[in-house]
Amino acid sequence: MFQSKARSLRRLLRCKHAAVSKASCSRLVLGIETSCDDTGAAVMDGSGAILGESLHSQKEVHLRTGGIIPTVAQQLHRENIQRVVQEALDRSGVAPAELSAVATTVKPGLALSLAVGLEFSRRFVRRHNKPFIPIHHMEAHALTVRMLHAVPFPFLVLLVSGGHSLLAVARGVDDFLLLGRTLDEAPGDTLDKVARRLSLRKHPRCATLSGGQAIELLAKDGDRRRFGFRTPMGQTPDCCFSFAGLRNQVTMLIKKTEAEEGVEEGTLLSQVSDIAAATQHTVASHLAKRTHRAVLFCKANGLLPEDTPTLVLSGGVASNQYIRRALLIIAEATGLRLLCPPARFCTDNGPMIAWNGVERLREGRGILPPGVDVSYEPRAALGLDLTAEVRAAAIRVPSIRMKIPD
Repeated sequence: MFQSKARSLRRLLRCKHAAVSKASCSRLVLGIETSCDDTGAAVMDGSGAILGESLHSQKEVHLRTGGIIPTVAQQLHRENIQRVVQEALDRSGVAPAELSAVATTVKPGLALSLAVGLEFSRRFVRRHNKPFIPIHHMEAHALTVRMLHAVPFPFLVLLVSGGHSLLAVARGVDDFLLLGRTLDEAPGDTLDKVARRLSLRKHPRCATLSGGQAIELLAKDGDRRRFGFRTPMGQTPDCCFSFAGLRNQVTMLIKKTEAEEGVEEGTLLSQVSDIAAATQHTVASHLAKRTHRAVLFCKANGLLPEDTPTLVLSGGVASNQYIRRALLIIAEATGLRLLCPPARFCTDNGPMIAWNGVERLREGRGILPPGVDVSYEPRAALGLDLTAEVRAAAIRVPSIRMKIPD
């Protein structure tokens, strides 16, 4: 009895201090995220205030194995999801009976990881008789910025992560126009694979870092001009992305350098920082140029407001400061405002799923009764596909000098 009263008192104090309406405080959503290798949960009220959250990262395990092994990720999710959700609830002071709904990532992502979150959530909502809100992972990334800033629809969003890369116009909570997507691998995947090929785990400064983090760190001391990688898809007039060709260029250079230095694969190269810098710059330039064309397409078709048009950069790779500065150059050149969530909200997390649930609950979109069967979807498009229309427009992008400050 005392614990229940204490939870209620803590929640009422949060609402009072936040000066939000009683209706907002009474709309409580539990968000659950297991789309890849992070087990996250958060409880959020209708104002976007995070009442409690918890996150279990599998990063160290996957660093040791050289990449994410789906069966390992699945097992770690199973071992931790109960604890993570309970911690979020305990820290929020909210009991399951007080929740308005449960929002869970069901698409896209690793099938085995998605299955754990969905299975847990289905049991939870049935046990506590709560509405269920299935969440599209990329939609959640796109809308995270609205949790932090008053960003009206529509806005242009570039989502970049280890598994995804896309450009879209967000016109509403569940209304997107897809302008471009990756045709092969995502930028985060490319950076991770280059880092593994460079054996950056052996570098004393990179042993505990992810591949993308290691590339960014070493690139600060490197000369990006030493190696001239071709920016992908330079002659293709659309907004889609391709990173596999760049990775092949980098791999060929690494092999050549190993031969020149007379070392075997797996040995740290003397030019490792320069290779990291050149790789990062090419990724950033590719993202920036495709985004530039997307901005021009939006302006030509009246897809963005004339007053304070906004470009949102989100997803795990958006934590890279060099890439942020590259996109800032494009935003300033085209008259857009660039917004990026803080790094902790760029990577996968429970609050972004809870917030997506809050927005959907507010508008009454995609809210299901607890007994409805829901399936996970490892692959799932986002919104109405306009990539063919973008390519048909064949918009020429004026040259912008990508002098990105280090």
